[in-house]
Amino acid sequence: MPSEGRCWETLQALRNSSKGRLCYHRDWLLRGEDVLEECMSLPKLSSYSGWVVDHILPYKQDNLVPSETSPSSGSASALDQPSGVPKSPIGSSALSPASPATPNGAQSKRESYHTESMALQSSRGIRVEGCIRMYELVHRMKGTEGLRQWQEEQERKVRALSEMASEQLKRFDELKELKKHKEFQDLREVIEKSTREALGHQEKLKAEHRHRAKILNLKLREAEQQRLKQAEQERLRREEGQVRLRSLYTLQEEVLQLNQQLDTSDQHKDLLKVDLAAFQTRGNQLCSLISGIIRTTSESGYPTAENQAEAERALQEMRDLLRNLGQEITRACEDKKRQDEEEAQAKLQASQTQQGPGPNTQSSVPSQGPGGTRNEDLQVKVQDSTMQWYQQLQDASVQCVLAFEGLTSSKDSQAKKIKMDLQKAATIPVSQISTIAGSKLKEVFDKIHSLLSGKPVQSGGRSVSVTLNPQGLDFVQYKLAEKFVKQGEEEVASHHEAAFPIAVVASGIWELHPRVGDLILAHLHKKCPYSVPFYPAFKEGMALEDYQRMLGYQVKDSKVEQQDNFLKRMSGMIRLYAAIIQLRWPYGNQQQIHPHGLNHGWRWLAQILNMEPLSDVTATLLFDFLEVCGNALMKQYQVQFWKMMLLIKEDYFPRIEAITSSGQMGSFIRLKQFLEKCLQRKEIPVPKGFLTSSFWRS
Repeated sequence: MPSEGRCWETLQALRNSSKGRLCYHRDWLLRGEDVLEECMSLPKLSSYSGWVVDHILPYKQDNLVPSETSPSSGSASALDQPSGVPKSPIGSSALSPASPATPNGAQSKRESYHTESMALQSSRGIRVEGCIRMYELVHRMKGTEGLRQWQEEQERKVRALSEMASEQLKRFDELKELKKHKEFQDLREVIEKSTREALGHQEKLKAEHRHRAKILNLKLREAEQQRLKQAEQERLRREEGQVRLRSLYTLQEEVLQLNQQLDTSDQHKDLLKVDLAAFQTRGNQLCSLISGIIRTTSESGYPTAENQAEAERALQEMRDLLRNLGQEITRACEDKKRQDEEEAQAKLQASQTQQGPGPNTQSSVPSQGPGGTRNEDLQVKVQDSTMQWYQQLQDASVQCVLAFEGLTSSKDSQAKKIKMDLQKAATIPVSQISTIAGSKLKEVFDKIHSLLSGKPVQSGGRSVSVTLNPQGLDFVQYKLAEKFVKQGEEEVASHHEAAFPIAVVASGIWELHPRVGDLILAHLHKKCPYSVPFYPAFKEGMALEDYQRMLGYQVKDSKVEQQDNFLKRMSGMIRLYAAIIQLRWPYGNQQQIHPHGLNHGWRWLAQILNMEPLSDVTATLLFDFLEVCGNALMKQYQVQFWKMMLLIKEDYFPRIEAITSSGQMGSFIRLKQFLEKCLQRKEIPVPKGFLTSSFWRS
């Protein structure tokens, strides 16, 4: 049938078109990707739909078929009329300007003409194609509508689920809040119950505590009374013990002197008919007895009345022994004198008999009484000249204090402020002295020198000068000297190397301001009397605490400091003194002599060796002094110095060991090992921390 042929042509045309090459799937609705893409894009009509509606549908098929006999004329008429017969899009595309560009232009022209003729004659195919486009549009619109409805349904479900979840969450929060509130109520009830029980238990404990406190207070009061009683008894025992100890020392001194008198009787040995060795042996035994008593009491504490009585009996026996020896010597001398007179008279008579009578000549024979030299024992007291020097320094210190008494006792706020500023300006630079570098020491020295010279210096952000008050210079000099000694007492005692930088600054200030040096010595002698050297004596009626302070101990609230701390402070001050006497300020006038040089160190060493040693103190101070100043003394005095070292080893060590208890042998052993090592090497080592030239260049 002709219509069937046209259908095949239409299908063939559709197959050759761009749409014919598309793939259509039956399950395209199941895939949401393309549908959603179309829903999201703006709707648009096919490029063929308008042409089909405007041109194809109003015309019938018969009018659209051209004459087959004259294709060229029909084609020409269709081309010439712009709106008479509608043009197929295919034909329009075939007649596009790109067609003539092909290599075979004539053949392409015939093919396009044939295609246009087929498109014009296939109005049914065009209609089918339009229907397909319409169907696609309708189907797409239905898919879009279905998708929109499905989205709305899903949104309704989501909203419903969200509302349901929100309600469930609210119920859950309410249950949780209710549970929390209930737990809080239970917990509060438990806490209140526990609090009531705790308060009741606390009240019970308070009652028991008050009861026990009353009992403890009674016991403490009784214990305190007992302690005070025991402390008073101990104080009285110590005072009595110290009195007995001093008495023992006096007895020992007298026994030693009497024993030396026994030794001097050797010159009368030829006159005596008795053996002197028995007297000397018994005298040595009595000396050893008293020394043993003192050594035993030093280890156990203080001597008892029995010890003192035993020592007095030994002294009395020594006196009786010496008196008996003196009687024997006197008797022997008288017998010798009588015998000499008889022999002289017999010779005279014999000569007169031989020569005849003549003038009576009387020859007098001088009698030799008991005498002789006495070896001097070591001293207990300081020499008079040294004591006068010590007293002059203390008097100068007291006069200096009286000179600025008005400044210290003033109630004026301005005067108090000046006093505080001057004290800070004098003491803070001394506290800043360290072993770091020489440049820092020069800054400290210049600041102190400027202050003492009356120049203004900066202290605490303010300008300070001694000219602000007439008594300012005396106050600064006193406080500066006091601070130097305090640095030795504290800083040098803890760090031995600090003695040298402090000493070199003090020596330089001493050289330019001699009064400061005298005040330094006064403070040093007052805090450390062994630097004189001076052993203060106990005076009748003196309080024990005052005597302990005179010895250098710190006494606070009737409590004496420990022996280790006392020795540590004394050691620091002796080390500072030993460093001062050998150091000079390197930037000063080197042609001048040292204001307090090594000769004073030699004097101190000689005088300390001429005095009886003190247990634990003498050995400690000798070691510190020799360790710091021994090298300088060795270079200065050479052979004489080594003679003194031998004297210490051979004569002084036994004396120190005799009075040193077993618990105090540490300082003695340290001194002995140091001296033996130096004598073995024949050299005193340079002290640690000694300032060398590299120190001043840093």
